[in-house]
Amino acid sequence: MPRPKTRIQIRNSETILEAALDVFSAHGFRGATLDQIAEVAGLSKPNLLYYFPSKEAIHHALLTRLLATWLDPLRDMDAAGDPVAEVMGYVRRKLELSRDYPRESRLFAIEILQGAPRMREAIEGELKALVAQKAKVLQTWMDEGRIARLDPVHLVFSIWALTQHYADFDVQVRTVLGDGRDPYAEAGAFLETLYTRLLAP
Repeated sequence: MPRPKTRIQIRNSETILEAALDVFSAHGFRGATLDQIAEVAGLSKPNLLYYFPSKEAIHHALLTRLLATWLDPLRDMDAAGDPVAEVMGYVRRKLELSRDYPRESRLFAIEILQGAPRMREAIEGELKALVAQKAKVLQTWMDEGRIARLDPVHLVFSIWALTQHYADFDVQVRTVLGDGRDPYAEAGAFLETLYTRLLAP
């Protein structure tokens, strides 16, 4: 049985992952180097390699953590709840993720744009299965006449697109809005109106 990590080991591991998140979300996997990550973490490269044996290992740890965070809001959609309230809760949680985890969103976007070479198994497995499960819930609500009839998978896609955009295109959004306006406060109100009207049976 492996020995439990000490507090220093846990702290250093988290420091490395935080630094790697900065580097990977800015440069992508291909553009990032261990030297860059070590420099941002304030550690020597040999010290970094003591905790993670390779750039791939660091990236995998980040993506594994990210996927869990990204899928939790969809998992929380409750088939026993009110359909509009459940969909709107999902929209709000996804927008909050974009606001609170912009680096993670960009890391995910870069990975997908590169063909998902390090996440394909998770996308084809856990992510696809969860979307299929929740699409059945949405379809049931539609068949019962409780929300408008739409393609349930494309409904989920639209929520991803309209929430993650605010993290992935943050500079563009803030520049176009200007005047120090809060994009997330405005987006929340807009998406509430948009999806409430869209879902009305």
